[in-house]
Amino acid sequence: MTMNYAKRMERMQSSEIRELLKLTARPDIISFAGGLPAPELFPVEEIAKVSHDLVLKEGQQLLQYAASEGRPSLRAKIADRMLAKYHTEIDKDAILITTGSQQCLDFVGKMFLDPGDVVLCESPSYLGALNAFNAYEPDFIEVPTDDGGLIPAELDKILANNKKCKFIYVIPDFQNPTGRTWSLERRKEFMEVINKYNLPVVEDNPYGELRYEGEILPSLTSMDTKGLVMFLGTFSKVFCPGLRLGWVAGKDKSVIDEFVKIKQSADLHTSNFDQGVVDAFMDTYDLDAHVQKIVALYKHRRDVIIKAMEDEFPAGVEWTHPEGGLFLWVTVPEGCSASKVFHKCIEMKVAAVIGDAFYPNEKTDRSMRINFSNMPDDKIIEGIKRMGQAIKECL
Repeated sequence: MTMNYAKRMERMQSSEIRELLKLTARPDIISFAGGLPAPELFPVEEIAKVSHDLVLKEGQQLLQYAASEGRPSLRAKIADRMLAKYHTEIDKDAILITTGSQQCLDFVGKMFLDPGDVVLCESPSYLGALNAFNAYEPDFIEVPTDDGGLIPAELDKILANNKKCKFIYVIPDFQNPTGRTWSLERRKEFMEVINKYNLPVVEDNPYGELRYEGEILPSLTSMDTKGLVMFLGTFSKVFCPGLRLGWVAGKDKSVIDEFVKIKQSADLHTSNFDQGVVDAFMDTYDLDAHVQKIVALYKHRRDVIIKAMEDEFPAGVEWTHPEGGLFLWVTVPEGCSASKVFHKCIEMKVAAVIGDAFYPNEKTDRSMRINFSNMPDDKIIEGIKRMGQAIKECL
């Protein structure tokens, strides 16, 4: 039987990259392809304890339907954390708990986009966001970037000549895929342009607390004076991704109210049990101390992978030096094909992600995203050795 699917499904076909990445799930492949946290840091015993106590304490209420906005005490903790970490003052009633921040990316597309509208994004940008928005049939315009992230002057030029831009999606802290972070000055310059054109901003911040060097910088939301910025946060990278807990917050509560309407039509509310587990964990244990364990391990693994690249990659290969987060960005020399390197790497049982997947329009075939959070030292070193050999064979 042939189904008559919606037109949007034509934009959601499986790509060659997605199919090839299925190979990276094989246990014999050293994979730098995913964005997976280190599972050995998941607080399994602590979660078991708080879950047991929580069910005994709140069982009937916990297992019942709940408010779409989310658990009030958890939203209050998120508001406190945003103030403490990102200098961002948000009312707890202007926070909506979502089923991971990925759900909120879909909600953004549903809320703002009609076919033919324009989404602005960094060049390159997070593939998961591009896929979420793509279902709503927009056009994408990539804003040029440099080692400091998005270039505000280039954004100004684009907005001066395009009136169909509905919002801009950005990751200012340890960006996926490049690992770059915007300076405080660049954030201020960006917000000047945003205020000039009254352009809504989706500020995605999954990694901001995972800083290895320097101080956590103020969010764009903290600089928002017009209610234009929507802050997306998640517990996936600082706690456990399997719980699927994220949130959207903003200074304009009326925007969050619109998100609530969409939430009610999508799944009514995010798992009440999962929200209770995180809330109880934060009451019982020190989440900051847990995050510091994550930071220490990821910093070590970043240092290990960069040292391995220095030792194994041929001359002409370049890479970013992230100050935090989970990723770095490798650029192969002119004339070398990243897609050929990818296939050669698969033959050698090591994997990364081809960089072209992170560009909605422009393709260069010269870059790869590498994740360093999930592999132990010995596999990092061996994997980079194999990747270095693959690059040499493709030069």
